[in-house]
Amino acid sequence: MTGTLAAIGAGMAVIGAAMGIGKIGGSAMEAIARQPEAASKIQTAMIIAAALIEGATLFAIVVALIA
Repeated sequence: MTGTLAAIGAGMAVIGAAMGIGKIGGSAMEAIARQPEAASKIQTAMIIAAALIEGATLFAIVVALIA
């Protein structure tokens, strides 16, 4: 039973991360379409935000599998 709950928790963390990174990517593309001259700054901010989400997701998966 515990393994099932850990798998569900890890899956929810991955789904949340996918939704967050998708939102970041979509918003970044819209921003670059509006201001192409700011593409490098927008891309840098997007990559940093995606990396932070990935880090939090990895932490959540580890915690779900340990618990």
